[in-house]
Amino acid sequence: MCGAIANSLLPRGGDNGVVPSESALADGRPIAFDGLELIVRLSPRRTRLGLTLERDGSILLRVPPGCGLDRAEAFIRGNRPWIESKSRLRADRAPAQAVRDLSEGEIHRYLGREYRLHLVDESDAPTRLTGGRLQLSRAVAADPVLARADLAAWYCQAGRRWATNRVQPWAARMDVPELPIEVRDVGRRWGTYRSTPSGPGRIALHWAVFQLPTRLVDYVIAHELAHVRIAGHGTTYWRLLAQALPECASLKQELDEMGRRVWLGDLAAR
Repeated sequence: MCGAIANSLLPRGGDNGVVPSESALADGRPIAFDGLELIVRLSPRRTRLGLTLERDGSILLRVPPGCGLDRAEAFIRGNRPWIESKSRLRADRAPAQAVRDLSEGEIHRYLGREYRLHLVDESDAPTRLTGGRLQLSRAVAADPVLARADLAAWYCQAGRRWATNRVQPWAARMDVPELPIEVRDVGRRWGTYRSTPSGPGRIALHWAVFQLPTRLVDYVIAHELAHVRIAGHGTTYWRLLAQALPECASLKQELDEMGRRVWLGDLAAR
């Protein structure tokens, strides 16, 4: 996830006056409107404006090239009830992510299955699944910074290997190119799609998503692939996704609920 200055859009910091209405919005620029703070995201493929409430509570205003402040202001005003309802829903679903202490036998998840942590004395032992357990060096576990990086790297490697074979079926269902997948920390999202000037683009998935059941990882992959054809989350987008994945609405709801409890790397103080 995603106060009052009436009838104006003001930049945050720097300028003290109102930006002229004829000025086009700039990508990445924070703006404030009627007590709301939004971040502009410019998309060359867009023709309409859109809003996204991120998991961290930030609001993205997605605009086409050349979009002026007057048009943005009217759009935000007209969608104020949607923003408020989504913000209330986010508060009801506040994250409850687990905190790990990396003790022997602690439960960790991969693709929805539970594996107990097994600490080994060899300092150079690789992190891996072996014998039905997740192996981690005791020396690495003792250092929170190293431990988080090591476990995240393992999820990246294992997740990339698994997800590579899942792109083709979903790409075929939506008649889009089979895109390369990266697995890394993508902040407060489960996945992202970025178009590129020289090709159809790339997909990135958060390493933490691979703790979830395979049906939810598949949902995230399909969700991002649908953006190859349609930017934003309008009616046509959800119609396309539902054609490829009829149960997408229930999967989205399940992801919203289960995602609250996914481990994002927080470790208990020692």
